[in-house]
Amino acid sequence: MSTTSWTLPGLHLSDVTLSVPLDHADPGSARLELFARIVAAPDGQDRPYLVFLQGGPGSEAPRPLGADSPPWLQRVLREHRVVMLDQRGTGRSTPVGLDAPLPDGAIAGAATLREATPTQQAQYLTHFRADAIAHDAELLREHLGAASWSLLGQSFGGFTALRYLSAHAGSVDKALFTGGLPTLGPDMAAVYATTWHGMIARSERYWTRFPGDRDRMRRLSDLADAGQLRLADGQRVGVERLRRLGHLLGASGGQERLHYLLDLDPASPAFVHDLAGALPFSGRNPLYAVVHESCWADGTATRWTADRIMPDVVREDPTLLGGEHIHRDLFAEDPELAPWAEAADLLAEHEWPRLYDEKALRAADAPGAAAVYFDDAYVPRRCSLATAELLPGLHPWVTSEYEHNGLRASGDRVIDHLLDLATGRRAA
Repeated sequence: MSTTSWTLPGLHLSDVTLSVPLDHADPGSARLELFARIVAAPDGQDRPYLVFLQGGPGSEAPRPLGADSPPWLQRVLREHRVVMLDQRGTGRSTPVGLDAPLPDGAIAGAATLREATPTQQAQYLTHFRADAIAHDAELLREHLGAASWSLLGQSFGGFTALRYLSAHAGSVDKALFTGGLPTLGPDMAAVYATTWHGMIARSERYWTRFPGDRDRMRRLSDLADAGQLRLADGQRVGVERLRRLGHLLGASGGQERLHYLLDLDPASPAFVHDLAGALPFSGRNPLYAVVHESCWADGTATRWTADRIMPDVVREDPTLLGGEHIHRDLFAEDPELAPWAEAADLLAEHEWPRLYDEKALRAADAPGAAAVYFDDAYVPRRCSLATAELLPGLHPWVTSEYEHNGLRASGDRVIDHLLDLATGRRAA
């Protein structure tokens, strides 16, 4: 392990790198580099650790710019040091990319994933789920010399925190979840059915608020269907890729962002650049698209679940928008994702092992709290509350005040409420 320390105004930072196995079941497998940045107040370098588990999958941890960036950081630093973990495959933790160097010995005969066969690519990517990330975090805790620490999981980071509790509950002081308590078991179809119908309702609410935008979206869909909707670099945007603009509706301020985009002339430079920035899946974080559905796969194969169960009414109406629903056509429409298409097909048929152990979760008595957003676009409230019942020390807080991005959008209000619930300073 190596450590480098430096400072920002109001912050002391330590950059830590650690070698971990690609396959935790085989300690002799190729080695990945794991990166974490430990953030502390200048007078708080001996405070207990809290590890932040980022949403995604496929996104690195936030890069602090100061004590209030991200907005929840300053509140947490009053009681903790924050471990900003780059989950494997992201940021500085041996990133996944077609041309990123592979670890020595990871794939025979290949120095990069571009040189590997689709079967080799898919096999490599089976090691980048929440179970592996939780095991990485446990190795990091041991190397930091911490007897235990706290968890804060946002969205997919909450899935990882639940896996951590399922496998390493004795290492957890408290666990906090924000929009990230998943369902247990193999019934992915029920989850995606709920989120599809939720997005239908969100779409209709949006068109009611901005009725003129529906015709604009129809015109854009006609252009997309004709192959005439293109980004600044010339890449084509098809109907299903365009439909994913609905992911904006799952966040605070998202309706306004979508309206401002649709208000632009589709032929203008502003529109084509802003459209590129608003689309959710890209080559910047390929894991977000390639292994996204596997996040929900608790002992099952995904088989393109969101695509398979898309309601007919959505297929027939391009103004009914999608959220984080992976559609197989996305890999044909986006040239940055196209090279991953065959591996994604293989991963869709992969029989994923169980992520969670219900018996272990019922025995996990670490205190905790979960922000469950009443109308969460991505993680259905019903699923979250059913899982919350398994955790004896968890206090769920159901709120309609925030969307899925409440941790960031609320300043310090969501995190302050959760910390008070978990520590008993506030009644549930």
